[in-house]
Amino acid sequence: MENTWQKGIQTQHEECRDVDLTVHGEFPTWLDGTFIGNGPGQFEVGETTLEHWFDAFAMLRRIEITDGSAQYSNQFVQSEDFRVAREDDRVRRSLPGTPASGSGLRRLYQALTGGLQDNPSIGVSRIDETLYAVTESPVGLEINPETLETTGRRDLTAGLDSDITLGHTHFMQNTQWGMSATFGSECAYTLFRREEGSSPEAITQLQFDEHPPYIHAFALTEQYAVIPESCFGVNFRKLLFGTLQGGTFLDAFASRERQSRFHIIDRSTGERTAAVSADPFFIYHFANAYEENESESIIVDCVRFDDIASVTDLTISNLRSENPNLPEGDFVRYRLPLEGGTAERELLFRGPVEFPTINYGAHNGRSYQYAYLAATDVGGLPTSIAKVDVEQTTAQRWSEAGVHPGEALFVPAPDPTAEDDGVLLSLAVDGYDERSLLLCLDAETMTERARAVLPHRVPYGFHGQFYEMSNPTRSMA
Repeated sequence: MENTWQKGIQTQHEECRDVDLTVHGEFPTWLDGTFIGNGPGQFEVGETTLEHWFDAFAMLRRIEITDGSAQYSNQFVQSEDFRVAREDDRVRRSLPGTPASGSGLRRLYQALTGGLQDNPSIGVSRIDETLYAVTESPVGLEINPETLETTGRRDLTAGLDSDITLGHTHFMQNTQWGMSATFGSECAYTLFRREEGSSPEAITQLQFDEHPPYIHAFALTEQYAVIPESCFGVNFRKLLFGTLQGGTFLDAFASRERQSRFHIIDRSTGERTAAVSADPFFIYHFANAYEENESESIIVDCVRFDDIASVTDLTISNLRSENPNLPEGDFVRYRLPLEGGTAERELLFRGPVEFPTINYGAHNGRSYQYAYLAATDVGGLPTSIAKVDVEQTTAQRWSEAGVHPGEALFVPAPDPTAEDDGVLLSLAVDGYDERSLLLCLDAETMTERARAVLPHRVPYGFHGQFYEMSNPTRSMA
């Protein structure tokens, strides 16, 4: 098999504006809105290749669908990191796997004074009717949703004691739920909420020592927040001392002498209801969580990795190699007793899988039946989209040779008659034709309804949202 996945991990310098796309098949007549995705665009600074997948400079992709047609734009986010890389051929601030340019003393000064990178490549978030490109820096870069131009900067954690914030947040009943963190000799993660038009309000803190867990995302139920404490994280003492020699987040990422746990927080009071122990895990993304009917437990569905390779193996050199060693995350279900104790774990779908999504608007925090995942059979990028029935633990798949589908966003049909009455939108890389495609799949049957062909190939992306014209709410966490 040709190594088609390598096409998805190559820089695309070209930027387009309002290009009409050729559409094969037909989009549903009711599909009216805008897909905006985020992810890697450039993997080099000058002649130097960046080290880690998470280091690449952010590029936005926008596809507007109306009356069955599709129009495309893409543009790099104009962060300070990107500007310095383009103008000066240097790394402005240390990235997850690539040290900042300059002397060891300069890097140490940046570390001590909180000089964080601002390259916002994780996703996009609509807050107070403004669109932001976001990462784990507290700074969100304001984006014009029509042109993709970068128009401003905002501290998304203003009023909180914060060094970073999670790129993944939740929205329930017009309230944003997120997490921020402070690091040093003592570290803490803060759960916060933000009402529309207001500043964030701290709900509770989880305290750790100088080697805290790395938390990428969390889950919500109707009453609780479920926060994962992995047995892996960044040792900040090691990171500080390693900075002089060019050490990075990746070099300081290590096993913790702690057991993995799930913290269950009452969202109304901020009190920790339970800390539930579990076998060693690392979790990037949750599909969903909900309170089990007539039971004192919480169901949590997520993609689980069992070792540190889930972070350390996502290097550019590995992903571009002939035989990449891809971390093998499984889609699993945890049952967490509210009185504490030990979690039970059940396999829902064997990996490698990632980027779990659901019918978010209707079922986030509630009982549900279907999850959608990007699954990998061979190589360094996903090769299919799997629809998993979590009640029956059965699955349907969509795949096509040489095509690497991205995260699948569920868009419900008007007046849906079932949980899966709608379509999935996935921005894919066609490694044979070296083009990208916006796929539209029937979510019930997992058959293709339409595809819009982009004028070029964009690198494989991370996360996006589909904002319906009449109801611009989130399509995923």
